[in-house]
Amino acid sequence: MRIDKLLANTGYGSRKEVKKLLKTGAVQINDTVVKDPQTHLDPETDQVTVHGEIVVYREFIYLMMNKPDGVISATEDDREETVIDLLEMEDQIYEPFPVGRLDKDTVGLLLLTNDGQLAHQLLSPKKHVPKTYYAKIAGLVTEKDIEAFKRGVTLDDGYITKPAKLVILSTNEEENRSEIELTIMEGKFHQVKRMFEAVDKKVTFLMRIKMGPLSLDESLKPGEYRELDDEEVELLKQTS
Repeated sequence: MRIDKLLANTGYGSRKEVKKLLKTGAVQINDTVVKDPQTHLDPETDQVTVHGEIVVYREFIYLMMNKPDGVISATEDDREETVIDLLEMEDQIYEPFPVGRLDKDTVGLLLLTNDGQLAHQLLSPKKHVPKTYYAKIAGLVTEKDIEAFKRGVTLDDGYITKPAKLVILSTNEEENRSEIELTIMEGKFHQVKRMFEAVDKKVTFLMRIKMGPLSLDESLKPGEYRELDDEEVELLKQTS
């Protein structure tokens, strides 16, 4: 890896700013001053210091966010606020992206990483990584719906969903509403909403609470995020 790329990726500024920093002689590789931005090094074995402080480099970043309402699952957008806009600059420099997407009005667990291979594995239809949602439903969800979801329902475009596990948490006959948990093994566009439309009901609130082995950290307020710990990252890699 080039020294200018490593320093830019660890928060020492843009490539242009890093070049200026290198010219000052503040950067050393293995105790040797380096001024050429094209100098190559091995981040695993070479020690880099800036003004005498060791630069800690890592290739990948893994974040768990409690996605808030009204924010889109994209890396950039000209009009809408994105989940990347919610990140601190020190995390943005790793150029993470959302693993899959949650609709603008859907909240809850969202993974962000720059590990493209892991993201691809988690989203691969062949892997059948389960995703669990909590939802409020306009209408009374019944045992009949549970059976229908278990068999697979036909969406508005004719697609038949894979078997899904529907759990009724509560029903309120007076207000004609229900609360449920639903676990699906795929991720079609607006899938949860469309599945309930297929049984003549409407999702009024949707929150993803689990993806694979990871559950949403309940201490995270909407819009907050944290890094995954080593054990959580390993669990994801085992899943994928």
